[in-house]
Amino acid sequence: MYYPNIVEKFCEYEQTKPDQLFLAEPVKGVYQTFTWKQAGEQIRSMAAALNAMGFGKDDKIAILSKNCAHWIMSDLAIAMAGCVSVPLYPNISAETLQEIILHSESKAIFIGKLDQPEQIRKGVPDTLEQISFPFYPNAGCMNWDELVATHLPLNGIPQLDPEALACIVYTSGTTGQAKGVMHTYHAMAFAVNAFLKNFPTIQTEILFSYLPLCHVAERMLVECGTIFTGSTVYFVESLDTFATNLAYTQPTIFLAVPRIWEKMQEGILKKMPQKKLDRLLSIPLVSTLIKKTIRKKLGLGRARHIFTGASPINPALLYWYAKLGIIIQEAYGMTENVALSHVNKKMSAKFGTVGQPYAGVMVRLGKDNEVQVKSDASMLGYYKEPELSAQCFEDGFLKTGDEGSIDAEGYLTITGRIKDQFKTGKGKYITPAPIENQLLTHPYLGQVCVIGSGQPAAMVLCTLTEQVIDKDQEVLKKELSKLLDDLNQTLEHHEQLARLIVCKEEWTIQNGLLTPTLKIKRKNIDIQYSDRYPEWYRAAELVVFE
Repeated sequence: MYYPNIVEKFCEYEQTKPDQLFLAEPVKGVYQTFTWKQAGEQIRSMAAALNAMGFGKDDKIAILSKNCAHWIMSDLAIAMAGCVSVPLYPNISAETLQEIILHSESKAIFIGKLDQPEQIRKGVPDTLEQISFPFYPNAGCMNWDELVATHLPLNGIPQLDPEALACIVYTSGTTGQAKGVMHTYHAMAFAVNAFLKNFPTIQTEILFSYLPLCHVAERMLVECGTIFTGSTVYFVESLDTFATNLAYTQPTIFLAVPRIWEKMQEGILKKMPQKKLDRLLSIPLVSTLIKKTIRKKLGLGRARHIFTGASPINPALLYWYAKLGIIIQEAYGMTENVALSHVNKKMSAKFGTVGQPYAGVMVRLGKDNEVQVKSDASMLGYYKEPELSAQCFEDGFLKTGDEGSIDAEGYLTITGRIKDQFKTGKGKYITPAPIENQLLTHPYLGQVCVIGSGQPAAMVLCTLTEQVIDKDQEVLKKELSKLLDDLNQTLEHHEQLARLIVCKEEWTIQNGLLTPTLKIKRKNIDIQYSDRYPEWYRAAELVVFE
């Protein structure tokens, strides 16, 4: 079945709602706005400029920038020019950047909003044509505005082959070296269509863009969601202005990864401790006012669909938000299927599951209860990796690498990553995710990682929440020791945790312990801390401060 692609949908709204707001980006506190017509003029002229430079069918063109209006415009211009987009994380190292550019055979690159442009641009080969976005000038690049001004816009609706390669999305590297996932226009259009069938009330919406647009979830929900529904997207300016920008936007659809939901919870509890919050929520009229106030201050005052994804979320956190009247719908997908697999609907959400499959998605459990899915959204394969691509499929089903279970109503529960399982010195497998989820219910623990491959027993590394920064260390030790004792009573003997290690430093993207979507990089945590494992295991106390 044919579904209109992203360029056709853009052209449709460019014609039917030319003067309505499409993109709004804060630059130094002032919103720069673009209507569908204004954006279309720039996109069409940039597409003509790319063609004039000799770029066309199947040529790869990279995008290196934080989220901004011209990120989306450049992506559409690349498509209109008949080229293939290669979106890149704006905070990767210069070395990784160079590896991906060379591997993808990119011939040009758009460079925009970056924290350290001079440093990261060392990874851009001199042979590439470099185009700089407005508002974020980069020395030695061609200027976007000049190129747009000197090229007449392309006319009409470019005809794109549905089965043509639309983009190569490089994975964020939780399991090692990034791989280039190839997707067609049809796969993306199929995925958006399936999403909209699942949520028929979604029409013209307000979206908020802050998670990396090069990540498949943000690209599909925010970029494609906006373009396929004729909606409006507002951007974040910086981490410091996140709360202000979100409160200003008040999106009707909002997506956050689990770590952001945890941080928001910490912020609420810092201003209103749990006991006080519980008391206020128990008073009928006050409860309604408190819920409304919190939602509005968070920026979710008019949000009708609130999603979480990219990594597992603790069900206790979902129940906590539900008490505030915030129903978070957990979704599940991968880069390899443009994030289209399962989702919870607002009125029938089952916390602890990732929901039911979308229409057109088949699901089964394979060996070791591996979740396997099949749909038109599945990737063509990994770029230049035919053998690896073949290993990812079984009877046409995409092998996710996730272990799961399916209930009688088709709700899928992810019980862990098959590759995350490890054996301790006792020779028995441990699946860390369920144990970590139990630990994360404790308000003192911010991040946790169960480790112990080859060690005498498993241990847990953790960081603390802001709530306990000023708490006496001895008091903390007693409370965390009790937590560990209580938890171990619920675990099989071989799963029991020998020590709880409190790490000094929070795990972040900057120190290489989180991916750009805030998932823990287990391999990197092992590299950073493994030298200390024997010492910590021999420690006299159950709880050890690094």
